[in-house]
Amino acid sequence: MQFVDEASIIVEAGNGGNGCLSFRREKYVPKGGPDGGDGGHGGSVYLIGDDALNTLIDFKYQRFYKARNGQPGQGRQMSGKAGDDLHVKVPVGTTVIDEDTLEVIADVTEIGQVVQVAQGGRRGLGNIHFKSSTNRAPRRTTPGTEGERRNLRLEMKVMADVGLLGMPNAGKSTLIRSVSAAKPKVANYPFTTLVPNLGVVKLGTHEHFVMADVPGLIEGASEGAGLGLRFLKHLTRTRLLLHVVDVAPFDDSDPVEAAQAISHELEQFSATLAERPRWLVLNKFDLLPEDEREARADEIVSRLDWSGPVFRISAIGGDGTDALVQAAHRWLTEQRRMETEDEEAAEREQDMRRRMEAEAVARAEARLSHKRKPAVEDDDDDDFDDDEYDVDVEYVQ
Repeated sequence: MQFVDEASIIVEAGNGGNGCLSFRREKYVPKGGPDGGDGGHGGSVYLIGDDALNTLIDFKYQRFYKARNGQPGQGRQMSGKAGDDLHVKVPVGTTVIDEDTLEVIADVTEIGQVVQVAQGGRRGLGNIHFKSSTNRAPRRTTPGTEGERRNLRLEMKVMADVGLLGMPNAGKSTLIRSVSAAKPKVANYPFTTLVPNLGVVKLGTHEHFVMADVPGLIEGASEGAGLGLRFLKHLTRTRLLLHVVDVAPFDDSDPVEAAQAISHELEQFSATLAERPRWLVLNKFDLLPEDEREARADEIVSRLDWSGPVFRISAIGGDGTDALVQAAHRWLTEQRRMETEDEEAAEREQDMRRRMEAEAVARAEARLSHKRKPAVEDDDDDDFDDDEYDVDVEYVQ
């Protein structure tokens, strides 16, 4: 299937029905009078979080969503039928942005969460509402109001607890295959991973967490090089980053320089995301002679001036992976406990999420401003278009 994580749609709520101008003219009724009914309210448009969806591909082919109009009122004080609301399912993890105002309307983060994105029009009033002792035959009604219309930008970010970060071919996909049931494509060449992959890491009954693998970064990603920058947004919902470093690269490149380049690109993409706790995972230790492994690890840690946790693993053989996932699970459990019991810890987490959302809005504004610039004549239309980036993948959760 195709993986699409951004889409632009138009939503339009239904118009309210007009009020009715009517007077009673019935046999055997000596006195008439106004009896025009009210119109019906227009239907509203709602988005609903659905865990059965993991891509926005449906919105690529259908971009206009309209709720039903309310019916006009009728005589005999009969009100018009209200328009049916329109409920649109979106993947959990979808951020909804108004493209015209760049307002973040909602963040759909829970299954079944309902968000109103377009308010239906109000009903019009029939002439029965305007009768009085001095105006017994009012000819006044009110029309229904128009439903709200919005241009929306949907941006999906996968919901994961732990995110994998690193250069292409560092072993991120192999690691997620080793510790979860996810089966992303693995091959001995860079950029094998083209889209994010999710894996559920199970440690026991009711003990698990979700790990996300995104395409690898390269130097210059913050300026548009490679694929990783486009998918880095999927790491903004994670709580912990695992920086995977290949200690035995096939091209004899320097692992330290590669790690430093990734750190730089991460900071350029989001200064707030760079503040997330990050652990160093030294991978492919099985490719080094046993007598060189510790010295190589100490050299990398020293040159990086790394003060955080360090794990030595071989993802393909599973060596050291159990200790890594156990430590990650303990850390996540402690973080959730702290946020439940400590208001300051909970506020820090919310503040970090708000800052990352503000950065996302700024990036969206920059993209939209770029798209709105008038095209230069005689310029070849070879620019990359997100909506045209289609990849056949198997997206596993």
